[in-house]
Amino acid sequence: MEPQVNPLLDPLSDVLRSVRLRGSAFFHVSCRDQWCAYAPPSSELAPAVMPGAEHVLEYHLFAKGEGWIGVDGEPPLRMREGDIVMLPHGDAHTVSSAPGLPPAEEGDWLFSRRGDPKPIPITYRGGMFEPSRQLPVGDASAIIVCGFIACDLKPFNPLIDALPRLLHLPSEGVGAWVAPMLEHAVSESSDRRPGTAALLQRVSEMIFVDGARRYLDALSSDAPGWLGALRDRHVGRAITLMHGDPAEPWTLEELGRRVGLSRSALHERFVALAGLAPMQYLANWRMQCGARLLREGRLSVASIAQEVGYDSEAAFSRAFKRATGLPPATWRRAQMQSVVTT
Repeated sequence: MEPQVNPLLDPLSDVLRSVRLRGSAFFHVSCRDQWCAYAPPSSELAPAVMPGAEHVLEYHLFAKGEGWIGVDGEPPLRMREGDIVMLPHGDAHTVSSAPGLPPAEEGDWLFSRRGDPKPIPITYRGGMFEPSRQLPVGDASAIIVCGFIACDLKPFNPLIDALPRLLHLPSEGVGAWVAPMLEHAVSESSDRRPGTAALLQRVSEMIFVDGARRYLDALSSDAPGWLGALRDRHVGRAITLMHGDPAEPWTLEELGRRVGLSRSALHERFVALAGLAPMQYLANWRMQCGARLLREGRLSVASIAQEVGYDSEAAFSRAFKRATGLPPATWRRAQMQSVVTT
């Protein structure tokens, strides 16, 4: 009998590792009276908060008090003390004491202060914005810790598209280990002790992983999208097999045999849930594995081609250029240069 493979967490962990998930908390926001803050799309914020990142998503933790999150096209979301909300697609949004309030004028202060020690204190009160100011905890009606999480989108990141525009994590559903860690992070943010930035980076990453897992757990087995595909007994198994050995010369027939479906049934079910054909998924995942190996810098392009299932360096290079726009060696040099400059 073939060994059983967990169809839920292994591919999710693979993707989280391969897309270079990295977090940072930047703002400790104190609010009083009526207040409203506007956050532009993360594509506009990224050069200031996480230079060089392909994709940045924002999150907010309501450490004290309540408020609202507003995104165009979505109903206002009420936030209570202890709640976390993430915006996986980087949408512009408002955070406020009540829906419909006009945001305070902020200007381009963030770009002028991006070199300041983190986290940066901010105060909103009476409709006014006061950078580099922090109210005493007792004077604030709401305290929000705002952070950013960066990840790669290319060559292949199926997770981001599978998440909703607003990922709400109510306080009562947060794991027992998350709440005390967040409370400690908030304390560190207020006290500005040495090592605070590093601690908040790790907490940010763990919040995102916990949120993705909780969203996955809540999905029905027939939910469309990559995460829904992981929950499907047959498609999830097929994805796990491809992740477990991307260099294997998989065919649709062999995958179908291993998961207990006919060739046509697996293809139809895979496309319906994951949104692409199994062999296209395999090709995309091979490119992502190749990108990780290129970034690590230990193997030649020819060796990487073999590691991810290509018979020749030329075939791998053509596929990689189609996926990223650059040949592997050029892409590797660009990645190394971005690490040096950021």
